[in-house]
Amino acid sequence: MARRSDSRQRMVAAARQLIRERGYHAMALSDVVERSAAPRGSLYHHFPEGKVQMAAEAADCHAQEQVKEINRIAASSSSAEDLVTAYLDLARDGMVASGYQRGCAVAPLVIEASGQARDLDAVTRRSFSIIIEGMAFQLVVLGVQTAAARELAHAAVAGAEGALVTSRALRSPEPFDAVKAVLVERARSVAVS
Repeated sequence: MARRSDSRQRMVAAARQLIRERGYHAMALSDVVERSAAPRGSLYHHFPEGKVQMAAEAADCHAQEQVKEINRIAASSSSAEDLVTAYLDLARDGMVASGYQRGCAVAPLVIEASGQARDLDAVTRRSFSIIIEGMAFQLVVLGVQTAAARELAHAAVAGAEGALVTSRALRSPEPFDAVKAVLVERARSVAVS
């Protein structure tokens, strides 16, 4: 049985997964409690601001996990091409493994809740900025000039996000393959010799 002290983390993880699978509006707090196996009474104890606060923390968690993954794959990459390839392959493989059901935990907040909750607008900006900056930093470490690394990081994150949506709609990994082909070529062209 899970410890009561970790119920908050379990609820954030459950919210993150539900947002990735269903979106923000379809994420019911009762489903978060059920999926996390957390005590129902702890919901408003840990999240007094309710669904908006839970979604914000899920987005923060998602961004931090993405940066950890970028750092992990960068550690075994010897070039910008390797990093871009591994980043897009990771997203592609995750989408395919989920049966085309699991997307990003931040994008639904932008699409479904933009302008409705100022807190979520700020969180989504911060979350995508953290991911892009994490990617840009690793590209610089791999020898890409700062301006080009920033441009490539924006393109890689935007490309992965777009591929998540179109891949899910088409139920095909082909969008990831197309984005990867273009971005790997770009990574090759900006590499410092």
